Amino acid sequence: MEGQSLTQKWPEELDALVAAPAHHRLLFENDRVRVLDTRIPPGDRVPVHTHRWPSLYYVLASAQFVRREADGEVLLETRALEQPLELPPIVWSEPLPPHSLENVDNTDLHLVSIELKES
Repeated sequence: MEGQSLTQKWPEELDALVAAPAHHRLLFENDRVRVLDTRIPPGDRVPVHTHRWPSLYYVLASAQFVRREADGEVLLETRALEQPLELPPIVWSEPLPPHSLENVDNTDLHLVSIELKES
């Protein structure tokens, strides 16, 4: 994909703010960054969506979750890990292709993401 912008990689309708607005709220945006507040209540499943830019995630509240590919295949189920998953307060992520996330805990999963747009 050399020379092609990541913003062209996935359809606009899969952007987190478009595909999953009940779980993602825009806090700030300019031509360099976009800041999202993501909150997933217990038992909620976020519709399939993408995060098209690399991001720094600030974890405000962690919870057990299941992350699935767009076709429903489970990529990660934190309850099935030998050691409980404990997210550090700051997490780096490359752009995320179409996926869904389900909160399978009894507490909110709450993150603030700083998406670094391509120049």
